[in-house]
Amino acid sequence: MVGAGMSPFGMFADRDSKDLFLQAFQEMLHSVDRGVDPGDIEALYLGNFTNDFFVQQSHWGAILADTLGLVPRPATRIEGACASSALAFREAVFSIASGFYDVVLVGGFEDMSKQATEQVAEGLALAASPYERSAGFTFPGVFGAIATAYFDKYGATREHLMNVTIKSHNNAPLNPKAQFQQTIQGIMASRAVKAKKKGGPVPEWQDEKQFLGDPQANPVVAWPMHLFDCSPISDGAACILLVGEEIARSFTEEPLYVAGLGQASGRALHAAEDLTYFEATRRAAQEAYGMSDLTPQDIQFAEVHDCFSIAEIMHIEDLGFFKPGQGYQAVADGLTRLDGPKPINTSGGLKCKGHPVGATGAAQLIEVWEQLRNKAGKRQVPHPDLRFGAAHNLGGTGGTCTFTILERR
Repeated sequence: MVGAGMSPFGMFADRDSKDLFLQAFQEMLHSVDRGVDPGDIEALYLGNFTNDFFVQQSHWGAILADTLGLVPRPATRIEGACASSALAFREAVFSIASGFYDVVLVGGFEDMSKQATEQVAEGLALAASPYERSAGFTFPGVFGAIATAYFDKYGATREHLMNVTIKSHNNAPLNPKAQFQQTIQGIMASRAVKAKKKGGPVPEWQDEKQFLGDPQANPVVAWPMHLFDCSPISDGAACILLVGEEIARSFTEEPLYVAGLGQASGRALHAAEDLTYFEATRRAAQEAYGMSDLTPQDIQFAEVHDCFSIAEIMHIEDLGFFKPGQGYQAVADGLTRLDGPKPINTSGGLKCKGHPVGATGAAQLIEVWEQLRNKAGKRQVPHPDLRFGAAHNLGGTGGTCTFTILERR
């Protein structure tokens, strides 16, 4: 990995996927220390979930190849729900490892904000199993059921979910590309000022948890998931330049190497043995650790797929960072904070950085790229020798999972 770039994440009424991806591509070009000629790119692998539904347009591989001026290079669009661009990354790695290509562009993008919230929920639900859809499950409902099962088995409570939310909102303002640029305390202060200007009663929340426990400020979506437990509707794009190992240092003195790759599939919820873990995550992690000859203890920080606050807790257990049933206490104890021993979602995560679903996997890898190269600015993990970081990307209700380990040598 020798270059990376991404657009800001957010809701952009006046910009489309082409605009956002072109911005990410241009930033990627500028990130390559010794420069790159776009004409040297031999193929494109692009992740996108469902712009077909969100903007009524398909065939995005060819469209973006044309937008970037890379025709007639082959461009392949890959769909794996929210894991689409992580799958694109994986296929690009294989294309280079096979010897077929030497320089490959990987990307992801999604344009979600042009639809109403109800339509976005309907579009995302296309990634659920047919049975889940027929039962009326949308994703907040799915993860509400999962959270309820986790609470019942391990004794966690809504307050433990709040710890994840507060941490994410503390990290996101340090990320200039993040959709949400306020801490929970900042949001509290803004709402108090707004209420005072309107002449109404000024809320007197004592702390973040009192705010998050206020049903007026943080309404229930699908119990125990409340508004601040859920990732937002987002637009955005991200792209990465991958090259063969033998030529990497002609692009930069600081290439990152793919140390381990894992991908797995999981059962639909009604067939799962247990709702308190993701089968696909455990299997993908096992594969990546085996390939890299590393253990969970070797991973110094990670981006995990926190589409909902409960998901982060479960993923850090399934990836082996903490034992089953101990993830929620690890977050409560500050172990996953930016300055903790196992920083998780330094970018702000899907929850606060944003979740343009097709772009998420690539964006997670870009956060690992920036951290390992000591280019993360105010959110830089304060470790004197970062060598291993990882990105975990989940698709659907757990049906697709990837886990990728990057190494700085």
